[in-house]
Amino acid sequence: QVQLVESGGGLVQAGGSLRLSCAASGSISRTNAMGWYRQVPKKERELVASITSGGSTNYADSVKGRFTISRDSAKNTVYLQMNSLKPEDTAVYYCNADITHGILDGVVPGRYDYWGQGTQVTVSS
Repeated sequence: QVQLVESGGGLVQAGGSLRLSCAASGSISRTNAMGWYRQVPKKERELVASITSGGSTNYADSVKGRFTISRDSAKNTVYLQMNSLKPEDTAVYYCNADITHGILDGVVPGRYDYWGQGTQVTVSS
């Protein structure tokens, strides 16, 4: 099966930077869109940024101009560069991948939605 492994979270002061990484591993025919979401207690998970297989990006208004999403398709890896961090960016960040499985992948062929285990980002004021 597919695993998404995230890294790069941690504690940083306001104004600082962090870079998150997420690598998808397993039997994958095609990785479509990849993205980052975040969630704080008692609130719904929200989209932070996404990137298509063609490189088109989409950002939440709250992070535009501060965060940059990128991907290395050859490595099935997505990155989130977070600059000018604010305390309100504190959350658990989750990686998401829309993956197409073919008949050789060992699962029923089709599109599947995968999530990472989450990585904590804490921004102190």
